[in-house]
Amino acid sequence: MLQVGDKVPEFSLPNQEGAMISPSQFAGKKIVIYFYPKDNTPGCTTEACGFRDVYDDILAKGAVVLGISKDSQASHTKFRDKFGLPFHLLSDVETTTIQAFGAWGEKKMCGKAYMGIIRSTFVVDEKGVISHVFPKVNTKTHAAEILSLL
Repeated sequence: MLQVGDKVPEFSLPNQEGAMISPSQFAGKKIVIYFYPKDNTPGCTTEACGFRDVYDDILAKGAVVLGISKDSQASHTKFRDKFGLPFHLLSDVETTTIQAFGAWGEKKMCGKAYMGIIRSTFVVDEKGVISHVFPKVNTKTHAAEILSLL
């Protein structure tokens, strides 16, 4: 997993509308990049709606939010529309960016091990350097936690 002080890897992923989004587009701004397992699941919905609820405050602090999962653009569009999400949801079907950040790994559910997205967040400063890493996230309080450190 990437660490504080690492340069954010450059990537280009489609958002829910098919527009290609990359970190370099936000030069001079802070970027909150959060990785989540799946659209329309309870924990992911709680986390996304938390960011939605404080998004204007995040923007006021000179930051943007990018959510990344391996869901399709169509899935992201439905998720965004259903919950009124104002930020980009990026589709990484091949998991290339997810793996580059170290947000892909072994998980366990009901005693079964499988590979999947590790819910994690990276805050990138205005110079493109990772300033904070959250390798484990409480979906109910995470957005407020991020807002307080920006």
